[in-house]
Amino acid sequence: MHVKECIVSAPGKSILHGEHAVVHGKVALAVSLNLRTYLYLKASSTGKVCINLPNIDTFLCWDLSELKQFIPDSCGKREEAKRPDAELVRRLREFVGVTNGNLDTRSMATLAFLYIYLSLFGSGDLPSLTVCVWSELPTGAGLGSSAAFSVCLAAGLLSASGAISTPLKEWDNTARWCQEDMELINSWAFQGEMIIHGNPSGVDNAVGTWGGILRFLSGKIIPLSRVPLLRILLTNTKVPRSTKVLVAGVKDKINKFPSIMNPVLDSVDAVSCTCEKILAEMTSQPITGEHYNVLEELIDINQHHLNVMGVGHPALDTLCRVTLARGLHSKLTGAGGGGCGITLLRPETDCSVVQSTIQDLKDCGFDCWETSIGGPGVQQHSALSVKEEILEILNHY
Repeated sequence: MHVKECIVSAPGKSILHGEHAVVHGKVALAVSLNLRTYLYLKASSTGKVCINLPNIDTFLCWDLSELKQFIPDSCGKREEAKRPDAELVRRLREFVGVTNGNLDTRSMATLAFLYIYLSLFGSGDLPSLTVCVWSELPTGAGLGSSAAFSVCLAAGLLSASGAISTPLKEWDNTARWCQEDMELINSWAFQGEMIIHGNPSGVDNAVGTWGGILRFLSGKIIPLSRVPLLRILLTNTKVPRSTKVLVAGVKDKINKFPSIMNPVLDSVDAVSCTCEKILAEMTSQPITGEHYNVLEELIDINQHHLNVMGVGHPALDTLCRVTLARGLHSKLTGAGGGGCGITLLRPETDCSVVQSTIQDLKDCGFDCWETSIGGPGVQQHSALSVKEEILEILNHY
């Protein structure tokens, strides 16, 4: 292996504006969420390949002899992968016990890991290594946890295989790859997402790779060149929902009331574009209170639009009511129908207000974190730059 040990991380993602409307050809803004997934890769001499996923109590090892049977005929180490090798996926699904009725997080994460590992190392001797992945992101909450996992796998395994260079110099705490290497990371992360989800949009892995804020329109993803870092509260209502059912419901409503719903979609598109303009202003001139006033109004407008689309939920109404009582503005993020919401924090928002709001939301039975959006994408870290408690978890396994 070219790299004997490395630590990488990638952010989660949130939708700032444009959810559901994006399905109907409107602009959406996807943002990196500074709750990160960390991967620690270490070469070993055990003759085994191990993956440890402490968040989901998964600890698996295979002898190299078991995995050699799956080495694909062609390996795309230095080429951008386009689509997964269907035959290799089929054989690995049988190996890890994934059937159509068994699409649990553990099995799909294992499948993605083995696929990328075998595809990248299959042209030579399979190396013995241990990979540990730990995340600050809740799974299944629409926050891009699987994409952050796939981005970390791609970055770690591409580095170990020598397909991309190691950006971290001796004196660095963190470092990012060059554009060409990032594109390769993103392409392999998209492979992982296709294995896990079947037909993903590519937005989540793009956010995990490049970070910041991305403009998404009709399948085209454009990273915004400069973006402000915005403080938010992220709240998980813990109300389960089906994205597929919610998307179908919006489509039915548009078909039933086109003259009513199409202007709503146009208005959401205008919200996204106006927000993009304000964010650009915030990086090119001094940030003022008026910028935050507009961002708050856009949040309120979009939340009302999402309720009109039928993707609201009483738990999300409670989130908006509780935060507004503290002078803060919230909207759902993602599919809606429960799930998660974001609350914008102004720079002058007092710490006591933030803590009181978090406690109010926890009293409602929700999970709540203070974090930020717009931060960096995939990075390599020195051990010194990783929080002590995270490093302890990664080293423990």
